[in-house]
Amino acid sequence: MVNDIKQKMERIWGETCGSWENCTEENIQSFLAQCLEKSIDPQYCMSWVEQHSNQITNWSAISKVSLDWVNKHTSTGSPISGYEHQ
Repeated sequence: MVNDIKQKMERIWGETCGSWENCTEENIQSFLAQCLEKSIDPQYCMSWVEQHSNQITNWSAISKVSLDWVNKHTSTGSPISGYEHQ
């Protein structure tokens, strides 16, 4: 099961970023959005990308953009999630 998810995620990566060197602030957001559309947790996708951060040019900027995206688009990104409905 986990391998299926990883393969799907790697396919999305190939379609959006193409390679670690080609990863930009724009296409990382596209990658995360497509992961979310395909029901793959964007935080899981980000942790996979972070494992390769030493191969990504401008990682600090891309990391910030990614974190902002994840915080805006996932309920777990917010420290107050789960409390608003009580």
